[in-house]
Amino acid sequence: MVLTIGRGLALAAGGAAVVQWTPALAAHVPRLATAFAIPRTIPSKRGVLLSFDDGPHRQGTPAVLAGLARAGAPAVFFVVGEQVVRYPELVREIAAAGHEIGVHGYRHQTRREWTRGLLAGDTRRALDAVHEAGGPRPRFYRPPHGVFSLGGLRCVRSLGLEPLLWSRWGRDWEGRATAASIAERATTGVRAGDVVLLHDADHYGAAGSWQKTAAALPRIFDQIAAAGLEATSVRDATENRGRLGGPIRGPQSPVALAVVP
Repeated sequence: MVLTIGRGLALAAGGAAVVQWTPALAAHVPRLATAFAIPRTIPSKRGVLLSFDDGPHRQGTPAVLAGLARAGAPAVFFVVGEQVVRYPELVREIAAAGHEIGVHGYRHQTRREWTRGLLAGDTRRALDAVHEAGGPRPRFYRPPHGVFSLGGLRCVRSLGLEPLLWSRWGRDWEGRATAASIAERATTGVRAGDVVLLHDADHYGAAGSWQKTAAALPRIFDQIAAAGLEATSVRDATENRGRLGGPIRGPQSPVALAVVP
């Protein structure tokens, strides 16, 4: 039996890929995230981290930056290398505004059949793109669709990057999403330490989806404040704490993840 999860992901029991693909469920199964020391949250008593994937985008990134500036809120942007090459000036704008930059790979593809060599090459290429654009050296890595393999996780760490997933999302890439639905999904039951997944680009989602994300930001900030919380940065949340996550204990569940069309 195969159970579809999220954006084209499916869970299958047993099989030779059990160990290799168990980390791929970390975004959806907190116990697995803990087992593999893949953070889904940040250590903060009052802070919520907003994260934006898939950019930079010629229109979406400036719109999101403007919304963050109005709220005086920090965020982390997980940029895609092939888009950094197209819009290097936006990487500099993100950094100049005080936001953190992570990498989301060079190509936005699920790493289901990639060798460690291919993944290492793709990640290095993304890091080089950020460097050549004049951006700071990224600290964090988030794979497309949040899908890690065991080998991929080791590879990313060997390159000096820390994995960071999310604990809630707005599903803002969907064509049916609205500003209201994005804000509701992103903040209902929001708690200190949550990491919210959003997107500042429509390169890999529904056309124009970034507009709804930008429009949702005021509601998101209102709901965060109503919960007695505030937007924070990874930098502030981890000051004097070193790396996120803890020691890797290995897989705890006999499941494997396969990617389906």
